[in-house]
Amino acid sequence: WRPTGTTPGFPDVIGVRRGRVLFAELKAEDGKLTLAQRRWLWSLAEAGAEVYLFKPSNWPQIERVLR
Repeated sequence: WRPTGTTPGFPDVIGVRRGRVLFAELKAEDGKLTLAQRRWLWSLAEAGAEVYLFKPSNWPQIERVLR
């Protein structure tokens, strides 16, 4: 467990709005997912959650998702 109370690899952002829950991992443009991060995102997606990997170059997508 990390000091934030989550296990390693848990997504950076959890968003909740109007019946919608999404999980996002935030990375620098050249950032790579760790194995733990890939496992978390895969598991959440398998459970039906909206999951995203956001990088600065994804800004238009980020705006669409968060609208």
